[in-house]
Amino acid sequence: MPVKAQIVKSKKKPKYKTRIVRRCFRCGRTRGYMRKFGLCRICFREMANKGLIPGVKKSSW
Repeated sequence: MPVKAQIVKSKKKPKYKTRIVRRCFRCGRTRGYMRKFGLCRICFREMANKGLIPGVKKSSW
């Protein structure tokens, strides 16, 4: 889990556009982030398996 100070710092408008830190809105994780959903891979998987993300289903072939 990230420290509260890191989350607050990442929400501030950065001096330069390239310094944007994208975090999962659910847990605050920075790595494995999916822009389309605003979630990290772990939260995405949990929510998709529970059916909480519309239009996403587990593939099988």
